[in-house]
Amino acid sequence: MASKARRGPYICGIDAAMDVVSGKWKSLILWELHNHGTRRFGELRRGLPGVSEKMLIQHLREMEEDGLISREVYREVPPRVEYALTGHGRSLNAALRALGDWGTERRERLAAEGDLGSARPAADALLQSGGNS
Repeated sequence: MASKARRGPYICGIDAAMDVVSGKWKSLILWELHNHGTRRFGELRRGLPGVSEKMLIQHLREMEEDGLISREVYREVPPRVEYALTGHGRSLNAALRALGDWGTERRERLAAEGDLGSARPAADALLQSGGNS
């Protein structure tokens, strides 16, 4: 699978940041790894209902390429692969905290207006706690 080069040129910092977190699942993968620590592929997939295997593999590869996560392969039978946040991934989570706060406020406003379906309150709790587990 060939990956597209995501190295700019960028118009501004937001452009560079959004290039790394683009895609529906990347921010949720970051949250999952932050909240639960090192995870195997199957654990990530179960923690992200609705993600396809293909999309999860693609996002994990891109995130590894961008230095957000590390991938450790254990040479055993059956093979075991674990994913964890890098320091770069943890710093991105910290940067996303304000966006999560904004999203929480939006959810609350929409819920008050009766326009909101179900959501993941655990993710909001993590963001409101400052991301510390």
